[in-house]
Amino acid sequence: MEKVLTFEKKLIVVNLIGSYECKVDAKGRLAIPMDLRKQLESVLHEGFVIKRSVFKPCLEVYPMSEWNKVMASMSKLNRFVKKNNEFIRRFTAGVKPIELDNNGRIQIAKDLIVHSNIDKNVVVSAAINIIEIWDKDLYEKEINNEEVDFGDLAEDVMGGLEFDELP
Repeated sequence: MEKVLTFEKKLIVVNLIGSYECKVDAKGRLAIPMDLRKQLESVLHEGFVIKRSVFKPCLEVYPMSEWNKVMASMSKLNRFVKKNNEFIRRFTAGVKPIELDNNGRIQIAKDLIVHSNIDKNVVVSAAINIIEIWDKDLYEKEINNEEVDFGDLAEDVMGGLEFDELP
């Protein structure tokens, strides 16, 4: 009788919480706050991907497991459709793999610093399963933008969702 071994792939769910004011040094190194590092413990060994945000002048840091989910979806796009190719090119522009060094820092490449207008003071903000890195002044402008009525936005985005009852 032949034994068959099966292995279950453990699904790691990343749900990050918190916003932190930090500083980027002259070499582009950013210490990830200890509280966020603790939340990322289960995925630290995988590494991360840093990229330009699609909609705003900030950077996004994806745990590798989250990045792989995005790439799995994108790999289904037909590369013989011009728009798809252009989207892939722009979406992946400036993408770089990164890891935390022994001091809990990441290195932000010069081109990404320029793209996101990062000077010295930044906000590192959890956005569910990724981390956003913003120039502090741009972040404050974005969050306090009076042209956006957050109540209306919340109703438009979340108002039609059905939530399971809490236990």
